[in-house]
Amino acid sequence: MLDRIEKLRAQFDNLHIDGFVVTDKFNLKYLLNFDGLQGDGCLAVSRDGQRFVTDARYREELEDALPKEIELSITRDYYDVAQQYLSSKKAQTVGFETTVSFELYNQLLQLFGKQLKPEKMVVEKLRHNRDDGEIHRLRQSTELASQAFPELLKHVEPGMTELQVANWLNNWMLQHGAQKPSFDTIVASGYRSALPHGFATDKEINRNEMITVDFGFYVNDYTSDMTRTFSIGDPGEELRHVYNVVHEAQDRMFRAIKPGANGKAVDAAGRDYIAAQGYGDFYNHGSGHGIGLDIHETPNFGPRYESNVLQARNVMTVEPGVYLPNKGGVRIEDDLLVTPDGNERLTTATRELQILS
Repeated sequence: MLDRIEKLRAQFDNLHIDGFVVTDKFNLKYLLNFDGLQGDGCLAVSRDGQRFVTDARYREELEDALPKEIELSITRDYYDVAQQYLSSKKAQTVGFETTVSFELYNQLLQLFGKQLKPEKMVVEKLRHNRDDGEIHRLRQSTELASQAFPELLKHVEPGMTELQVANWLNNWMLQHGAQKPSFDTIVASGYRSALPHGFATDKEINRNEMITVDFGFYVNDYTSDMTRTFSIGDPGEELRHVYNVVHEAQDRMFRAIKPGANGKAVDAAGRDYIAAQGYGDFYNHGSGHGIGLDIHETPNFGPRYESNVLQARNVMTVEPGVYLPNKGGVRIEDDLLVTPDGNERLTTATRELQILS
C-alpha cells in the first residue's frame, strides 16, 4: 500500500506538482485497498505525507486497515479537508485526475484555484505493471472463467433464451467463487451475434446458428474477460470459415505480443490478416485492452495505439472478431500475461469451434 503511494509520489518532479488528489474509485482501491463507491472520499498525497478523507461509514474498517503513516480524516467535506491538508504541506501545484466529473472539477477549482493542474493516467499507468499478488488474483479469475465455459456447453440447448443462458452462467460463476460480474454478460445468437457487443435478450437460441458469449467476473477484486463463439448444429460453411479466420488472426496477435511491442502493431497482426481474407470491413472494434481492478484498463490494442507500449507483467485481452450483418459473427477473446520473453495465455478454455449436437 505505502509502496504504491511512494511510486505515485516519485512522479511529482516529472509532473511538476507538489501534491495530488486521487478520486477515481479504482485508483483508491489500488492505492489504499478502499472499497467505497465513486465519490466516497479522496486521497491527498503531498511530498512527505498522505491523508485519506472519507465519511463515518468507513471509520471502523479504515482505522483497523490503514497503516499509521496514512492519516485519516472522517468528514463529509472531502475536498475542503484535502485542500487544507495540502495547503498545510506547502503544496504550490496540485494535480488532479482528468476523469473527474465537471461538477467535481468546478469544486476543486474553487478550492485550489490556479494551483490546480490536470494530470492524465498517472495512477492508471502505475497499475499496468502487476505485482505477484495481482497476477495470482488474475490467475484465479481467469481460471474460473475457463472452467465455466465447458460447463455452459453442457447446459445450453435450443429453445433457451439468450437471457436464460446469461443468467445460468451468472449463477454458475457466483456459486463457484466469483464476487460479481464486471459487466452485463453478453449472449448474442444467430443474426444477433453480428452485433459486436450486443446484450442478452429474450430471443430463443436455434439450431445451426452461432452463439457468442462474452463475460467477465471478479474473483478477489480482479476481473477476467473472456469471449467464446460456438454453435448448436452446423452453422454453415461461411461462418465456419469466418471462425477459422478469427482464430488465425488471434494466433497472429499472440505471436506479436511481447515487451516492447506497441498496440498498433499487435492490432495490425490480426487486423491485416482479417482484411487479407476479405473481411476487413466487418471488423469494427479495438482488439484488446488491459484488465485488472477495472474491466477496461490501458494499454490498448488498436490502430490508434502506437504509443501504448507493452511491458512485462501487463495483463491484456486479445479479442479479434468478424461480424456479418444478418448472418452472424465470431469473436474469440482471451486474457494474456505479458512475460519477459513473450506471453502466457491465462484463459485456458478451448479456442476450437465447438459444434454441439
